[in-house]
Amino acid sequence: MKILRNAVTTIAAGLIAAFLITPAFAQKEMAKESSGAPDMNDPAMMAKMMELAKTGENHKLLGELAGTWSYTVKMWMGDPSASPMESKGTAVRKPIMDGRYYIMDATGKMEMPGADGKPQEMTFLGKSVEGYDNVKQKFVSTWMDNMGTGIMMAEGSYDPATKTFTYNSEVEMMPGMVTKVRETLKIVDKDHHLFEWFENRDGKDVKTMEINYTRQK
Repeated sequence: MKILRNAVTTIAAGLIAAFLITPAFAQKEMAKESSGAPDMNDPAMMAKMMELAKTGENHKLLGELAGTWSYTVKMWMGDPSASPMESKGTAVRKPIMDGRYYIMDATGKMEMPGADGKPQEMTFLGKSVEGYDNVKQKFVSTWMDNMGTGIMMAEGSYDPATKTFTYNSEVEMMPGMVTKVRETLKIVDKDHHLFEWFENRDGKDVKTMEINYTRQK
């Protein structure tokens, strides 16, 4: 009986130890798997990473926008039914890093309301970086200009049926005032495309900007 009791005690202790150790081991393995750090010694993973680093059809699609463009901007600062402010400028899109990304530099003149309420002409400078993220399977872009200090980041998709890029983002022009934004870029033809900017106001998309691009010959 003593031997039997000892055996039962030993088995019970083993089961308790297994019960305690197994979750800890499993958690350790799960943490290892979810750490997000790729195993650089794994040939299959390295091959996959190299494949994801290649350019593809979506990068070529962005490449069709490369060139020098003249543009006309319409902006609705307040009431969408009011006459928009208009300005003109030039935009240059070019590839970098073997076509993985495209940089656009925009330069123009625009009138903005001054402190006295009268319009004042200002030089506008803007820059974007655009690409296609093979990992996320999304188009990505950033935008910055000399009218602020923030960098806007957006993600989007392309609809081949309408030849339209659609990006979603948000802007915070004033502290605590975050506005959701939808941008569309429609390819009219190889020499023309139309950009539209919509702001979400009370649950509705309101167009506050429109840019028509024409390729310079």
